[in-house]
Amino acid sequence: MLDIAVIDDPAAATVALDPVRSRLLAELAEPASAAILAARLDMPRQKVHYHLRALADHGLVREAEQRRWGGLTERLFVATAGSYVVSPGALGPVAADPRRTTDRLSAGYLIALAARVVREVGALWRRAVDADKRLATLSIDTEVRFASAGERAAFTKDLTLAITTLVARYHDTSAPGGRDYRLLVMAHPRPADAARKDCHASQE
Repeated sequence: MLDIAVIDDPAAATVALDPVRSRLLAELAEPASAAILAARLDMPRQKVHYHLRALADHGLVREAEQRRWGGLTERLFVATAGSYVVSPGALGPVAADPRRTTDRLSAGYLIALAARVVREVGALWRRAVDADKRLATLSIDTEVRFASAGERAAFTKDLTLAITTLVARYHDTSAPGGRDYRLLVMAHPRPADAARKDCHASQE
């Protein structure tokens, strides 16, 4: 099972976003049969079978094993990933695209960049998994609290200088066999509800 899977097929996205099927995906973090799921969700077994078939047809669940009970065979299913994210690519031509946003200081541009990351890295990761290879990536996630707008502006200036200096040092357009990488630096206010959740988690 993958930790996370990126859904870029519109039909698969529609299936995964259905509330009942989304609940089934969550329940299938561990293998379970239609009978077990029907009891958990208080649903008719035939209806569960219907939803499982739709999920399986789009590669969101797979058969994990079969058990024999007398003359009957019980099929257990499991989700193909621990969690899922829908790629903007599933939206086709209306998907967010940073090339269509002129204001590079806007929240819309940041969202479009994040959407491109999901679309591009999702496709690259899928090919890497199919080839049984790792995809080389780098992620840094941290937080900084600014005392004032002036401090934030100074930080932005220093960070821009540091990054442009590093890029100038390591960027080599003539390197044989070299590979181009995208480097993104983003910052946005942390939502208040996220701060409360972090505080609550640290107290448990």
